[in-house]
This record gives sequence, C-alpha cells and structure tokens, in this order.
Amino acid sequence: MKTIVIATKNTGKAREYQEMLAPLGIEVKTLADFAPITINENGKTFEENATIKATTAANQLQLPVMADDSGLMVDALGGAPGVHSARYAGDHDDAANNAKLLLALKEVPDEKRTAHFHTTIVGIKPDGTKLVANGRVDGHILHQLTGKNGFGYDPLFYVDELGKSMAQLTADQKNQISHRGRALRSFMKQFNDWW
Repeated sequence: MKTIVIATKNTGKAREYQEMLAPLGIEVKTLADFAPITINENGKTFEENATIKATTAANQLQLPVMADDSGLMVDALGGAPGVHSARYAGDHDDAANNAKLLLALKEVPDEKRTAHFHTTIVGIKPDGTKLVANGRVDGHILHQLTGKNGFGYDPLFYVDELGKSMAQLTADQKNQISHRGRALRSFMKQFNDWW
C-alpha cells in the first residue's frame, strides 16, 4: 500500500481526502501522525501557500504530500480577506473574523456583496513532481449569521445556486458544491497521471 500525507492536522479535512483516496488503495496520513514540522506559510497567493506546505512536508518526510489553501474573496473588499481569511481578525477566531467582515461591509448594498470561496490543492512528490487543482463557489455575503452547520465564514456566505447559506447545508450538500470538493474532484481527475 502506498502512503500519501495530507498537510493538515484537521480531522474533518483529512476525512474528506480519505474518502476520495481510499478506493485507490492509498493510505492517508496527516501531519498529526509525524513529529512536528515547522511550515512558514508566507505566500501571497493560495497556490504559493499550498506549495510551501506541500514542499516543506514532502522534503522532511520523503513522502508524497497534498496541501491546500482556501479563503473567502469579497469583491467589494478588493478580494480580501483572501489568503488572510483564517487570520482576518486574529488567529483562527471565527466569531471575530465574521464580526470584522460584517463591519467592513456595513455600508455595502446587497448587489455589491458578491464573493466566492476559493481552494487551491497542490500535490508534491519527493522528486518535486507537482499537481495543482482549483475550485470555487460563488455567492453573496449576508447581513447576519444564518445557519448552524459548517465553520468559518459559512454562516455569512449565501450560496446563490442553492438559495441557502453555507451553514444551512448538510455535510453532503456542502461537499457537492464546496470549493474544496470541486478542487478535490478536479485533482482526482489528474491524480493517476501524477501518482
């Protein structure tokens, strides 16, 4: 059995990858399965950050690594919070991030509250062979938190094609339309050639 490492300690994210890769007979591990690795995630784009994570881990572990970077891009804010989405108002504080976003958009009318979630997945093998895939989902930013599911900006992100906030979707519904789900499906279409 071959092994691939997902550059995350997030068990939910690891489960998504596991579901996609298990049918191929590939064992999925995460960074939590190894001694701590220092990753200096200082890229200016999603692809740069995902590449930094994947390359650093692949070099240390000498195993193929998949890493992703995601964020919310709000048109009225020039694409912010973008690569800084998780740290928009501090370090991984969902409530503070959502409050800061609502404040930034306080005077912005509905028709100008367009936004999208973006994910870039990068696969790196120890020999440097790279695979990149992207995914996005379009929507609008709501005026108040709506729904109890999901995390991050999900309660503020209205999915146009479904007529609900991301936080009102079931896990299955979210996987069907989410930016990460779309990027992962695109990645898997190219996976065998890369692998």
